[in-house]
Amino acid sequence: MLTEDLASLLLIRHFESALLDLFDRGELNGTTHTCLGQEHVPVALRGLLDPRDYVFSNHRGHGHYLSLFDDPAGLLAEIMGREGAVCAGVGGSQHILRERYLSTGVQGESLPVAAGAALHLSRSEPGQLACAFVGDGTWGQGAVYEALNLAALWRLPLLVVVEHNGIAQSTPTSRAMAGTIAGRAAAFGIPHTYVDSVDVDELRAVLAKPVAAVRDGGGPLVVEARVRRLGPHSKGDDPRPADEVAALRAGDWRPYYHDLVGAELDRVDEAQRARVAAVVAEVSARPLAGWAP
Repeated sequence: MLTEDLASLLLIRHFESALLDLFDRGELNGTTHTCLGQEHVPVALRGLLDPRDYVFSNHRGHGHYLSLFDDPAGLLAEIMGREGAVCAGVGGSQHILRERYLSTGVQGESLPVAAGAALHLSRSEPGQLACAFVGDGTWGQGAVYEALNLAALWRLPLLVVVEHNGIAQSTPTSRAMAGTIAGRAAAFGIPHTYVDSVDVDELRAVLAKPVAAVRDGGGPLVVEARVRRLGPHSKGDDPRPADEVAALRAGDWRPYYHDLVGAELDRVDEAQRARVAAVVAEVSARPLAGWAP
């Protein structure tokens, strides 16, 4: 495993933990949705994406942004409404625009937009793709199926990455979804790849060829990644029993990598912990963004 990947995993972990701490201290307003436990998916995908690809994120997207841009100060300033924010402080936690990266808090909204971007790429920039990160809860939205239909019909370079954490806000997926995501992809004739690993290198190895096929004109792909949501839906709203969350933590990437690399994880962990703490202190001291009253 590259130290760069480990650093990215731990940066996201400490950043998200810092956000929850800031909320507890009353220093953040609004809402935020952390990706604690899901960090390994965007870190793995980073090695397969190109800077000219479009990336569409969602409400639980801090890890997507940080894995691509390594910019905790800009993102925290955005969330806190401070100077130096990525979008001048008007986007907050969920609505970020930077270069070809866009996030939205509207469930399912990114897929039709991503399909449109993929259509543009197929005509103007062959070899590039549009990647949309969605959750399992998104599959209750009709816009998802309209987008998949056209993506399959027009063989668009659309990569759909489903971070399947088994719970939509507070509702278990088993109580809200009939059938499977694989079955839904098959209904449109779209290839589906399922991955259940916390190993970044393994994920990249499994996904490299299918993602390359999307770039080469093979049409859309649905990647379903089993992940564990360790944190609340947003801030403190987590109705799951403590033993259920404890079982999820046992399968987290952090103990896996601690067993694998030991002292290296501890070294990088301390460095990223200190980095995030410094970012929190520096950004918190900045003036409010210029639009603020």
